[in-house]
Amino acid sequence: MLLLLKRTLPIAVAAALLAPAAASAASKPTVTTGGASNIAPTSVTLSGRVDPNNADTTYFFRLGTTKLYGIQTTVTSAGSGGSPVRVSATVTGLAPATRYHYRLYAVNEIGIGHGIDRTFKTKIQPLGVSLSATPNPIAPGAGSTLAGTLSGTNNAHRAVVLQANPYPYTQGFAAVGNPQLTDASGNFSFNVLSVLVTTQYRVLMPSRPQVVSPIVLLGAAFQVITHAHKVKRHRHSVGVRFRGTVTPPNDGGRVAIQKFRNGAWTEIAHTVAKDDGASQSRFRKRVRLHRSGQYRVVAEAQGAYVSGAGRAITIKVPR
Repeated sequence: MLLLLKRTLPIAVAAALLAPAAASAASKPTVTTGGASNIAPTSVTLSGRVDPNNADTTYFFRLGTTKLYGIQTTVTSAGSGGSPVRVSATVTGLAPATRYHYRLYAVNEIGIGHGIDRTFKTKIQPLGVSLSATPNPIAPGAGSTLAGTLSGTNNAHRAVVLQANPYPYTQGFAAVGNPQLTDASGNFSFNVLSVLVTTQYRVLMPSRPQVVSPIVLLGAAFQVITHAHKVKRHRHSVGVRFRGTVTPPNDGGRVAIQKFRNGAWTEIAHTVAKDDGASQSRFRKRVRLHRSGQYRVVAEAQGAYVSGAGRAITIKVPR
């Protein structure tokens, strides 16, 4: 009997060494909700750990302003291993200065696991001001509306001031009219009744933290009246005289003749404006045209006024 045991024991040990290890039993995931990082006014990165416990496992985060959550991140694989793995998800579109609850969940064929509920608070959105002018440019002496939005946390019902700095921009910015209060969404508008020359505008929120908008240039544009007459016909071209006036006066200023070509206005000739009294300048230019199309005259920007274009004129050239 002892001899038999001596003979069979080595065989049993060898068989045990050669046999594959028994597979560990699978179970539902083990989950730990981690911390929140990269917290910004409208985004955050959530993290945690998931142990798949030897079964194919996916994970996701749920978050919201209460423990009812309401937002769920994309379902992502955590693998099928037998040890914890780090997981994370970045969430955008959040509200600034708001406390959120969140929790990590993981699911496999055995069941669902989840970590504890945790919280974070998004950062405040710094205040900023946008500004635009409509219409822009305008005829000298006409009006415009300057409107914009005070964005960021606590942007409602805040006082804002419109400031102007007219050409030649040496006097500095000064308040125009009375301060206004932003509405519940931070919007505001100022009506400017008469702008005589090209002027820089900006909006200032004087209370702390003081915020200033980018500068908007409201252009007072030269007004151009254009006439065009065919003065000579050729076999495949025509001679056209462009003439008209520029207001306010722009004596010696450059005046361009342009053709609309390939979606853009392209200069084909130019002249200069000449004295025509105290209220306007005049121009005259004869041009030989080889192709039909739309043409216009532009009084180019100079001093207190930005470029102004006359009406587009359709001219047909015989082929």
